[in-house]
Amino acid sequence: MTKNQATEASVVEDAPALTDGFQLVIDALKLNDINNLYVVPGIPISDLLRMAQAEGMRVVSFRHEQNAGNAAAIAGFMTKKPGVCMTVSAPGFLNGLTALANATTNCFPMILISGSSEREIVDLQQGDYEEMDQLAIAKPLCKAAFRILHAQDIGIGVARAIRAAVSGRPGGVYLDLPAKLFSQVMDAAEGAKSLVKVVDPTPAQYPSADAVNRALDLLKGAKRPLVIFGKGAAYAQADETIRSFVEKSGIPFLQMSMAKGLLPDTHPQSAGAARSLVLQEADVVMLVGARLNWLLSHGKGKTWGKPGSKKFIQVDIEPREMDSNVEIHAPLVGDIASVMEVLLKGIEGGLTPPTEWMATVAAKREQNVAKMAPKLMSNASPMNFHGALGALRRVIKERPDAMLVNEGANTLDLARGIIDMYEPRKRLDVGTWGVMGVGMGYAVAAAVESGKPVLAVEGDSAFGFSGMEVETICRYNLPVCIVIFNNNGIYRGTDINPTGGADPSPMVFVPGSRYDKMMEAFGGVGVHVTNPDELYRAVNEAMDSGRPTLINAVIDPAAGTESGNIGSLNPTSSVRKMPS
Repeated sequence: MTKNQATEASVVEDAPALTDGFQLVIDALKLNDINNLYVVPGIPISDLLRMAQAEGMRVVSFRHEQNAGNAAAIAGFMTKKPGVCMTVSAPGFLNGLTALANATTNCFPMILISGSSEREIVDLQQGDYEEMDQLAIAKPLCKAAFRILHAQDIGIGVARAIRAAVSGRPGGVYLDLPAKLFSQVMDAAEGAKSLVKVVDPTPAQYPSADAVNRALDLLKGAKRPLVIFGKGAAYAQADETIRSFVEKSGIPFLQMSMAKGLLPDTHPQSAGAARSLVLQEADVVMLVGARLNWLLSHGKGKTWGKPGSKKFIQVDIEPREMDSNVEIHAPLVGDIASVMEVLLKGIEGGLTPPTEWMATVAAKREQNVAKMAPKLMSNASPMNFHGALGALRRVIKERPDAMLVNEGANTLDLARGIIDMYEPRKRLDVGTWGVMGVGMGYAVAAAVESGKPVLAVEGDSAFGFSGMEVETICRYNLPVCIVIFNNNGIYRGTDINPTGGADPSPMVFVPGSRYDKMMEAFGGVGVHVTNPDELYRAVNEAMDSGRPTLINAVIDPAAGTESGNIGSLNPTSSVRKMPS
């Protein structure tokens, strides 16, 4: 080695170790125990995703950003950590924004991280590649939005996003990372010091003693009490405390769709099969992680019986939720785990509803269950919704730890009443907005986050929004069984073009479509079934095998009702009646 070569080698050895924006983003996420990313690659995040995988993170690459975003959102619900979606700039960001807004509405912690164009050009509107002021667009649609411009701020920026997503009422957060940020270089030791481990982002928040006593007095004086659990109660993961409260109080309970399984739907205090009765007749209603929005008729109208016949207790971490539609007589502001803990202590002396009320609820429940039973036993071909769901009800009863994803109109409305759930956070569906298109993103995340087999029950219309992700399911060899209720159309497959023209009605699809062939195209298993017995056998075989499977379940095209259970929200012309 020459003297010059030795000098050069010494300089290299003495040079400080360097890091860059790519590495700091990865290090900041991993430091905070975020190890799964739901993504669509492209400019400027391609190398970031390659490096993340090389660092041991699980990077699940989708075919559309909205589906990746939905996966991140439901991962947040399942884990109480923010699910992270990464997208490219402009159109990719906009695709992910739909999922971010939906996550915020549903109170799911999620972070959407999007690459963006250079600030200098965007701010002067000089026409950069995919130029868009993404931060300004995101702000109205999420809980918080931040932009990071300097590598030394990546640690604090990621920490702020995490804390915002999970603190208080959870929600969606947008994090904007301009392309120039990734290539910024800094001293590795300084970079490590700049990272932030988020400490206690969700501290316990107990209600005041006066608030607790006020609620307990209402419960103790009630003749016909009722507890309603929403998905917030499931998210809280206070399962044992909630169960103890219900069983010690003896109060009948209703579980909103994504709260099903918090206690088994077959629990003797469950009033799910007597919903109409208890909503109308209860005199004190305690809401736990549930909002009096459209899903509960805003706490008003004929659903709730005589006006002024009820007093409400509400448990929510957001004070502004109280009195949103009706007077809340006993607001309990705090996190659900803490509130339920103090309520449980408050009823230690016993809190037993009148025997007559419990007997009335039980009698109505048994009457409705008996009335429904023959419909669920049908083995007709083609199938109706009840017969097909009866078969799937048996599957979940035998596999209570399986994840159930559900979307559609009739497919959703009927399934949430028919399919009993036995464990918490196993039922994932459309949530507060009632949107369609969440199915495949939720199914992927359910498999990745839980490691359990997933049964996705889809209407044929709902499946169309995210159906290309069957390739993603096959590519990652996920244990997902998709059942498509195929009745050839939206709501029903019987609409016709009233003009008699060549174009089909906007409400129908290609009759006799074989969605199972779509799955086979990507190496998965496709099955075609025409009766409930075939459906039951096919689903069990798929769940046993763990192989990606799609079952095309032929449903009578005439089965189903317009708009499902929410037809009242779908206006129709009073001047011109259309055939349906």
